[in-house]
Amino acid sequence: MTQVLVGVVGAGLMGSGIAQAAAVAGHEVLVHDSNGAQWNHARGVIEASLGKLVEKGKLTPEALLAARERIRFVPTLEDLAPCDVVIEAIVETLAPKQALWQALEKVCRTDTLFATNTSSLSVVDQTIGLQHPERLIGLHFFNPVPMMPLVEVVRSVQSSPQAMLAGLEFVAGLGKTAVTTRDESGFIVNLLLVPYLLDAVRALERGVGSMTDIDAAMKLGAGHPMGPFTLLDFVGLDTVVKIGEIIFDQYRETRYAPPPLLRRMVAAGYTGKKSGKGFYDWTGDVPAAMELGL
Repeated sequence: MTQVLVGVVGAGLMGSGIAQAAAVAGHEVLVHDSNGAQWNHARGVIEASLGKLVEKGKLTPEALLAARERIRFVPTLEDLAPCDVVIEAIVETLAPKQALWQALEKVCRTDTLFATNTSSLSVVDQTIGLQHPERLIGLHFFNPVPMMPLVEVVRSVQSSPQAMLAGLEFVAGLGKTAVTTRDESGFIVNLLLVPYLLDAVRALERGVGSMTDIDAAMKLGAGHPMGPFTLLDFVGLDTVVKIGEIIFDQYRETRYAPPPLLRRMVAAGYTGKKSGKGFYDWTGDVPAAMELGL
């Protein structure tokens, strides 16, 4: 895909990462978030991420400045009217996504590609009420977006071949690897990853091993770059609970049901690295295993 005007709805962690990746690839980017207070935070996150790329020699200072200039924050959805691609990265709940696409369809061109960054919700369910459901696909990016090389390109039963091709070209233009998947809850990665993470929590509940021993075992025995509890903290415990609930709702298989310990931790505000505490305490110089009263 040639250089296009990209709209991103949602200026949270994923939205700011997608905006950065698109800007670094040379696209002009318009970012909208209904919470104006999120704008400055998103700018700060993007600035810090671009700075790290410069420090590591992966981006020149000139490229940093150019990428920063390509990103603009806009106050209304109507400002996204000229966009060639619009990617949503809002809350992982179906109703707000449906409402967003219905609102965007009223302001965007009929040939604008719509893409949802959902990690588990059905793409076709988001098309309800749309006049042109064929242009909506899934582009599931992974966190942190600027660093992670994979994007799952999700095809619903209504996605047109043209929309899928445009999505694949867009992902390739970002310098990322695309894998295509059907519109099944969890897609490829979370369909396989979430049960593994939940099984690790169940193993901890049963006393199979300590948190640190289970992490070490999967790193050294299975060659994983990090153990399941470290990964849970990076993904976000609340995020994993939400994804598990969505996948369980579709398949009704107990392996997708979040275990009690995970739910209790989320209720206590232990959501992982982003909150400072999860299975590990991240507030110090070195992460330390939390005392969970098991």
